[in-house]
Amino acid sequence: MDSAPPSLFSPVPLPCSFFEPSARIVAPNLLGHWLLRRTPDGSWAGGEIVETEAYLADDPACHGFRGETARNRSMFGPSGRAYVYFIYGNYFCFNTVCARPGVAEAVLIRAIAPTFNSAWMRKNRPVKHDRELTSGPAKLCLALGIERALDGVELVSLPSEVIVAANPNRKQFVRKNGPITATARIGISTAVDLSLRFLLGGNEFVSRRHR
Repeated sequence: MDSAPPSLFSPVPLPCSFFEPSARIVAPNLLGHWLLRRTPDGSWAGGEIVETEAYLADDPACHGFRGETARNRSMFGPSGRAYVYFIYGNYFCFNTVCARPGVAEAVLIRAIAPTFNSAWMRKNRPVKHDRELTSGPAKLCLALGIERALDGVELVSLPSEVIVAANPNRKQFVRKNGPITATARIGISTAVDLSLRFLLGGNEFVSRRHR
């Protein structure tokens, strides 16, 4: 499954300017780029982002809709940072913060393809079938060891423990696994009619097939 020896992999983080637009714009643009977690030996684990959801400042389903709290503070900026939250008393979810400071917007990363260092990810999340490794927001956090301690870290800085890196072959990856499709979001009870979930339907690691 791994496409390159992790020890020889030198990723380039996406610039902060990539995350400055609204989450509505950033969410589909993230597809095909790499979400990467630094492992204890200094190598990288992760892979291509294949499914995202946008949460907007005027969106009742957004954690920042009712104002800033200790839990959602990272959502209010600056952009290009992580927003990690605890859900259902058991799991973490990972988001990229977008928009200008003071505007609570973020993109939930719902699924990635486990392209780099998948053996390390399987140690964190043993699964019977490879497709189950990172095909969901909580699954990918378990596989990559992403927890609340990473809330607020810079995703645009190479020394960070987790980054979003530019995939030089993004266009080819999207073409092979696409097209990019927009659907309603999953697992929410408000603003369910908004088409703010974006996915590459041809990739096996998408969490749920769209109708």
